[in-house]
Amino acid sequence: MGRLEQQFEFIREIDKEKFIGRQTYLSDGKRKENDAEHAWHMAIMTLLLSEYANEEIDVLKTVSMLLIHDIVEIDAGDTYAYDEAAKATQEAREQKAADRIFGLLPEDQCSRMRCLWEEFEERKTPEARFARAMDNIQPVMLNAATDGKAWREHQVRLEQILKRNECTGAGSESLWEHALNEFIMPNVEQGNIDT
Repeated sequence: MGRLEQQFEFIREIDKEKFIGRQTYLSDGKRKENDAEHAWHMAIMTLLLSEYANEEIDVLKTVSMLLIHDIVEIDAGDTYAYDEAAKATQEAREQKAADRIFGLLPEDQCSRMRCLWEEFEERKTPEARFARAMDNIQPVMLNAATDGKAWREHQVRLEQILKRNECTGAGSESLWEHALNEFIMPNVEQGNIDT
């Protein structure tokens, strides 16, 4: 198979990301978003909010990371942030998926995409830390926009949200403070998040 055919095989395959449902509702609260919508939303957020990163970041690299970080969920499925049982097998499922899906690409692009995905997972670079902040803040924002609909459905507790976001400030302290004060705490006060 030639290079172009491999690239189009990958492009067709990642269309399946549109079918991977998440637990976060869209802002109107009528349906839940899918992985592709989530990735697009965070990419735009990064273009707009990168000035709030704790450290200078390469915006294109960060956007690239966000656009591919959930591709593995085509095989591995979405692991809900507060599902401890699913999180126990998440890494193994996602590594296997990364091998297959990125392996569809020509070797140089496979290596580049896999490295970006691993960098996101490891959170060791400014870009990865900011990307992870976006990955955490985006669903918090949408949960707040729907008056905590998914939080209520899953009976999410404040301690779970704080644990999930314990590294969010490493990417952007100011965006984390905003999310805490404007999205999370009002929902605690309204009874949408259990304490």
